[in-house]
Amino acid sequence: MKGGIVPASLLFAALGLALASAPRVVRASSLLVLLATLTTFSCFRTPQAGQETAFSGCWIAVIATAMTVYWGRKLGPVAALALSVDAVIWANAVLSPNEAHLEPLKAASCTLIIVPATWAVRRFGSVPIRVVSSWVIAVAVLALGLQLLPVTLGYLPDHLE
Repeated sequence: MKGGIVPASLLFAALGLALASAPRVVRASSLLVLLATLTTFSCFRTPQAGQETAFSGCWIAVIATAMTVYWGRKLGPVAALALSVDAVIWANAVLSPNEAHLEPLKAASCTLIIVPATWAVRRFGSVPIRVVSSWVIAVAVLALGLQLLPVTLGYLPDHLE
């Protein structure tokens, strides 16, 4: 999972899951801030030297965003806006400078998981959202752990050199 689109997409999906139980006004304002921040930061890219740090930070942001589902109360407006801005910043950080400018928008489309997630919260409560969030957390923990482990055979294309 070294491509920049995968961690960015999971980060936006975790944001959509986190916003599913928030009030309608909070969801709408958070999504508007997300779009505004996305258009503002889409021209900034992380240099190639900082990509490893950006990937680690993005995976940690995925874990932190998905864990907000487990809060005992609904997501407030300040926390929702902060999560939206944080998601855009980390998503732009992991996308490489030579990728198209539409990549952040493609990744942000994963936020649309908010529609079925909101329906599931209304119909079944927060249990299905917590289950899906735990899967997202598990994927992020595994990807972060794989990134932090020493080089193993088959992970890097070192045998091709």
